[in-house]
Amino acid sequence: MEELKSLLQHEFGFENPKIEKLNGYFNINYLVSDPHNSFILKTYQFDQELFDTLEAETQVLIHLQTLSKDKYPRPISFANGEFLQVFKLGGEKTIGRLLSFLDGSFLGDTPASPSLFASMGTFMGELDRNLESFSNYVLKSRELDWDIQHLALNKKLITDIPNPSDRNLVRHFFLQFEEQVTPVIPEIRKQIIHGDANEWNVLTENETVSGIIDFGDLSYSPLINEVAIALCYLVYDKENPLEWTQEFLKAYHQVNPLQEKEIEILYYLIAARLCISVCQSAHARKTDPNNLYASVSEKSAWKLLYKWVGISSLEASNYFKKAIGLPIPEKPNVKEVLHRRHQSISPILSVSYKNPIPVIGAAFQYMYDAAGNTILDAYNNIPHVGHSHPKVVEAGQRQMAKLNTNTRYLYDLLPQYAEQLLAKFPPSLNKVYFVNSGSAASDLAMRLAFAHTKRKNIMVMEHGYHGNTQISIDISDYKFSNKKGFGQKPNILKVPIPDTYLGKYKANDGSAGKQYAQEAISLMEEFPDEIGAFITEPIVGCGGQVPLAKGYLKELYPAIRKQGGICISDEVQTGFGRMGDHFWGYEAQEVIPDMVILGKPMGNGHPMGAVVTTEEIADSFSKGVEFFSSFGGNPVSCAIGLSVLEVIEEEKLQENARMVGNYYTELFKSLQPSYECIGDVRGSGLFLGVEIVQPGTMNPDTQLAAWIKNEMRERNILISTDGPHDNVLKTKPPLCFSKSNAKEVVDTIEDILKATY
Repeated sequence: MEELKSLLQHEFGFENPKIEKLNGYFNINYLVSDPHNSFILKTYQFDQELFDTLEAETQVLIHLQTLSKDKYPRPISFANGEFLQVFKLGGEKTIGRLLSFLDGSFLGDTPASPSLFASMGTFMGELDRNLESFSNYVLKSRELDWDIQHLALNKKLITDIPNPSDRNLVRHFFLQFEEQVTPVIPEIRKQIIHGDANEWNVLTENETVSGIIDFGDLSYSPLINEVAIALCYLVYDKENPLEWTQEFLKAYHQVNPLQEKEIEILYYLIAARLCISVCQSAHARKTDPNNLYASVSEKSAWKLLYKWVGISSLEASNYFKKAIGLPIPEKPNVKEVLHRRHQSISPILSVSYKNPIPVIGAAFQYMYDAAGNTILDAYNNIPHVGHSHPKVVEAGQRQMAKLNTNTRYLYDLLPQYAEQLLAKFPPSLNKVYFVNSGSAASDLAMRLAFAHTKRKNIMVMEHGYHGNTQISIDISDYKFSNKKGFGQKPNILKVPIPDTYLGKYKANDGSAGKQYAQEAISLMEEFPDEIGAFITEPIVGCGGQVPLAKGYLKELYPAIRKQGGICISDEVQTGFGRMGDHFWGYEAQEVIPDMVILGKPMGNGHPMGAVVTTEEIADSFSKGVEFFSSFGGNPVSCAIGLSVLEVIEEEKLQENARMVGNYYTELFKSLQPSYECIGDVRGSGLFLGVEIVQPGTMNPDTQLAAWIKNEMRERNILISTDGPHDNVLKTKPPLCFSKSNAKEVVDTIEDILKATY
């Protein structure tokens, strides 16, 4: 300190200054006081580029002093009249400068209020108006990693974020920035901006913003970035962040009018700033764990980032526009949308819900509609690891830009994906055929079964469903027994669903499973010809999310094999960790099938399917005509399939399905004592069914189930109904579904039931 004291006495005329060291992000600051005034001495390790930047910053502060004094730090000249000086400090070449000290309370210590936020809007609007005419080539050429327009500079820091789910949320917003903001940047206004109006840089007096400090992040950047940065720090600890943006935006706009194209990307800019903050905090913690200053805002930034993905960009944009008086687009007329669809698309392709949903986007467990609503998706199991998961999207984009062809050419992705997928199976299941849907996989499975057994007789499950091809429909009781269906073909043997809730055997301790299996064996023995294959889902979805009774397959599989048949498990809906306790549904039955059908979750929405089987069955099939699928196993599909497996492992989604699924199940069961209409809660992991019955009976209440489903949709939560009587509520959400999501679903169902009874 003596060295500093000598410097201050010689250069600035201090007699006996009091010096206090302050926290800094990358430099060392000191509070310098004498009996009359206080100042800030800022010191930096010498770097020529930094010196030039500090010189530019000084010019900005001098410019602002000519327009408005006492709101911004005032540079104090050294003895030679210069505002920057290079000197030795502790033996190190150091840049130093002295600034006036601004009195006031930090914004972070001032109670939030609409009037305070309005004053912040006015203050920042005036600051930017004052900077509008200022130009500096050093700042124009500056590439700062905290500058939102240079978000990409932070991409390498994402890996420093320790939690995989957190990392992937950040990746999502990086992708959104590239898609929604990067193309617009050349079209919007740029100027010098402060660039860091956070709660510890903004000062207040009498609950009004009075000043701003720390101009170290000055940059030549889109003007709207200034607004995004200020809003980040104003709302990132608020429960309803959008509501707190209104007064700031209105006041800023009155002083410095914003443009519509700027407002339309503001949602993504706020997200980008939050991403920069958490990336920088994670990197700082990794490289300098003792620098607590670098992570002062991290907790609040993460809190808002998770809230932000649950807010539709359209809702945010409409809210921002309303705040500054811009027109809001009209909501789409659903009847007109549906009419247009039916002009070219047959109504045989049904739409969900009494009030159909025009969707415009989705992310993780959320969908966004054309009216700006965010919808919690507790229904769709195709986006297995989450809607638009960034790792899946990036994998597809990268490979699509590089190569997409078919399996008649050699490329490493095909065996690489096959090997990683087969590693999830027992050794006996060691051959895979790739197709592009679960239906195509079911169709192929029947071809494989016939090639191996030379028998066309297939035993199927009551209410089973295996796809939309003709062969798939022929083995799907759900389709062929429909009143509009074509009936059961003579080569098909249907066995009763082993349902321990509605069926004749109810003790799910293994005894019911054996009884149902013996019943199936008896039917098989009575059938005129030997069975070539038996196919079932481990949980019969169209049957009402009915898990096979415990021990059922363990008793039945040996009988099938004894007469030369093969056993097929349809894992299109149950596979890839959805059941929580098991990666594949058949594992719950303690059996190993001869063939497994895969589909929906493989590509997270990208059309993929597969059949996994034994070497012996594959050899039999190889003796026939060539098998070729134009799209099955193409490089893009393989890249996407690999990314899905990677995300499941990285984010521990099977464990999440188990943990959240158990909690979800218990929440539903907790309603049963109060609501007799809930007859049964069943399933595993995030594959659940809730049987809605007429109180005091086991009779289905289809009307109430439909009412609950559609009421949930009106409250922006998606579930659906299934089962022979369409009275079973089904919920099979993306595996990133959280406990809070589960509670929201069950609480909302309870609210609906309270209003019903």
